[in-house]
Amino acid sequence: MTLNILGLDSKKTKDLAKDLNSLLANFQTYYQNLRGIHWNIKGKRFFDLHVKFEELYTDANVKVDEIAERILTLGETPLHTFEDYAKHSKVPVGKNISEDEKAVRLIVDSLTELLKIERDLLEKSDDAADEGTNSMMSDFITEQEKTIWMMKAWLGETV
Repeated sequence: MTLNILGLDSKKTKDLAKDLNSLLANFQTYYQNLRGIHWNIKGKRFFDLHVKFEELYTDANVKVDEIAERILTLGETPLHTFEDYAKHSKVPVGKNISEDEKAVRLIVDSLTELLKIERDLLEKSDDAADEGTNSMMSDFITEQEKTIWMMKAWLGETV
């Protein structure tokens, strides 16, 4: 086993960076979805949702940067083109969504997809003894589980 400058297995680190790039692509799609629903939301709940969606896209933007910087820390290059994001993203794309329930459902569906990727990364980063990536995924998961709970509660559903 060859260790990199961080003291991590070089092969496992390269694989983690690849998976982090997948997460980055999916987060970029999620971020763009949030911008779209923020701009296009209509109806009686506009004021509350407009503010909430801005809060969520601001947070997603920070997370995009954190993911890209983690990829760089691991010695790899983050994806940075829309072509790459579209190619690697599994998060559903929301187009022209202006109805409140459809917008919130898009958030739940997007976060559900992100959680799958993050849980996989959590397991792989634990196996690679990569505490930096592991901690990041753990924090993301905790926060996103709470957001899903809140969005489902808003929809009148249980988790």
